[in-house]
Amino acid sequence: MGFTPPISHHILPWHSAVSSCSLTHSLTHSLTHSLTHSPTLSLSFSLSHTHTLPCAVSCNEESKLIGDLFRGYNKNIRPAAHPTDKVEVQVKLILTNLISLNEKEETLTTNVWIEIQWNDIRLAWNTSEYFGIEVIRVPYNTVWLPDIVLENNIDGKFDVAYYANVLIYSSGYMYWLPPAIYRSTCAIEITYFPFDYQNCTLVFRSQTYSANELEIMLAVDTETEQPIEWVDIDPEAFTENGEWAIKHRPARKLINSRYTPDDLEYQEISFNLVIQRKPLFYIINIILPCSLISSLVVLAYFLPAQAGGQKLTVSISVLLAQTVFLFLIAQKVPETSLNVPLIGKYLIFVMSVTTLIATNQIVVLNISLRSPNTHTMSHTIKHWMVLMCLCYPLVNDIDVSLLPSLVDGIDVSTTASLYKSLAQAAPEIKECVDACNFITESTKQANDIGSEMESWVLIGKMIDKVCFWVAMALFSIGTVAIFLTGHFNSVPDFPFPGENKRYLPS
Repeated sequence: MGFTPPISHHILPWHSAVSSCSLTHSLTHSLTHSLTHSPTLSLSFSLSHTHTLPCAVSCNEESKLIGDLFRGYNKNIRPAAHPTDKVEVQVKLILTNLISLNEKEETLTTNVWIEIQWNDIRLAWNTSEYFGIEVIRVPYNTVWLPDIVLENNIDGKFDVAYYANVLIYSSGYMYWLPPAIYRSTCAIEITYFPFDYQNCTLVFRSQTYSANELEIMLAVDTETEQPIEWVDIDPEAFTENGEWAIKHRPARKLINSRYTPDDLEYQEISFNLVIQRKPLFYIINIILPCSLISSLVVLAYFLPAQAGGQKLTVSISVLLAQTVFLFLIAQKVPETSLNVPLIGKYLIFVMSVTTLIATNQIVVLNISLRSPNTHTMSHTIKHWMVLMCLCYPLVNDIDVSLLPSLVDGIDVSTTASLYKSLAQAAPEIKECVDACNFITESTKQANDIGSEMESWVLIGKMIDKVCFWVAMALFSIGTVAIFLTGHFNSVPDFPFPGENKRYLPS
């Protein structure tokens, strides 16, 4: 029959199980010693308990070690031999996913593994005395932990996502690697949005221990024995973000000289992520549609000068569309008055151009609809139009250069006498002549009015032509200049100003 463990072995906590396992191991050792001096008893015991001894020994080796290590251990006491000794704690950050950067809330969300290492001299053992065991794993709440937390969190959650077990090595070396999802503050610089880059920092600090009690430092590479001055990335576990590209990821220890070593703010470890935005999404969904819609307002100049209502309809429709795009940008960027985003500047620029074009169209409409009854065209305007080198005449006046040659040979007195004679001889002829004169004068006045109205229309066309090229040049140059500013806003070669160091793995 097989060996059945006692019920207490299943229900007792692991500290109690340790004592039971130690007792079982001692009992097994005594029985083995006795059996070697009693062959009869040895034969009987070996036949009935052949499978019991290996199980009892193998099941209790680690339990005996844990029981001896934690006998009298107090997890609330700092693992230092003397009160003046410092406990060195090494910190390393492993990034697995840059989840998102919320510009509106100025929050960076990351998925990381935070690696913490230190030495606890109370938990060291001699491997030769404990069956060659090199490492054990214990729950996090059974050992002393350095209370290193994310200082600049934004949601009030200082702890990690999952409290993993702590690895204890025979030398007293402690290794803890819990995963965490951190939401940290990140001041957003929106000047060149969406062609911007951001520098976000994760700051870790002890909450209860000063620099005189606990020294926080960067983890040391076991091969080069140099501090790991960067955020580590596991290529197999890392998931690339679709909006942001990581350009620099330096890590360094900071000493705040404003404080003393007795203050908790004196030392901290900062992990920086310099990330650059991938602007393709904004180019396709905002910049390109906005540019195409804004360019329609320039095409309104191809409408006739008298079609002012249609021109204003186009301009106002474009202005409303630009307002919608501006509203979308306002929902994306933080509500700050320190800077205006680049795309916001562009929208303000095209809205200003659209407003100027609409104002220009109102002026052109006012000029094009003028008549001699309301306005008189001065010679200065006519000469100014001639100087503008129009390709067609401004006023289609009747050519009166031939009239003097026709009447030069006619005596005026003879003509007057002939008119009086005809009037006396045939009054009907006089009425006919008067009617012809009236028609002639009316036609001449109508031609003069039409000619002057046409001149005002031509002036409007001339203003439209000039303003079209001005608006086209202004729109094109302004668009190129604004977005070239964002294009040249590249990430610097070094993460920190004044330092020629990249903080990258060798």
